[in-house]
Amino acid sequence: MAEGASISLKASVARAALGLVGWLVLCFAAAALGGLSSRPGDWYAQLRKPAWTPPGWLFGPVWTVLYAVMAVAAWLVWQRGGFTAQFLPLGVFLLQLLFNALWSPLFFGLHKPGLAFADIVLLWVALGATLVMFWKVRPVAGLLLVPYLVWVTFASALNFAIWRLNG
Repeated sequence: MAEGASISLKASVARAALGLVGWLVLCFAAAALGGLSSRPGDWYAQLRKPAWTPPGWLFGPVWTVLYAVMAVAAWLVWQRGGFTAQFLPLGVFLLQLLFNALWSPLFFGLHKPGLAFADIVLLWVALGATLVMFWKVRPVAGLLLVPYLVWVTFASALNFAIWRLNG
């Protein structure tokens, strides 16, 4: 009996670890999609920006931490029954991740700050819904999304300001 329990525990730990890796890969794939399809470049350098625009070097480290934390939050919810039990919260999470991945190509790739602003508003709404749903499943998962929501709120204001200054 003890050997069977040990095998079951090992299988459970392996499933949990693979799940975490899967969520990390998914979140960083969304980041890579946005990053590979567009670079700030000369166009961004020439835009008028508000005085409160953070330095360019700050965005990479902030987003790296946020993508990792997003993955952990999704994984925590996924652990409560997988997609079958958590279809709606995880589905809305994937929707916000899609809006997240689309923002960089819209803003930097197509040079469309107005369209990017519409996207980031949809991202903000989907993220807010995700946070609430994650909180209901596992409060710590919702709490982990608070810094992401704060950053997206700031990024929305920055996107809007750049759009207005250059429109």
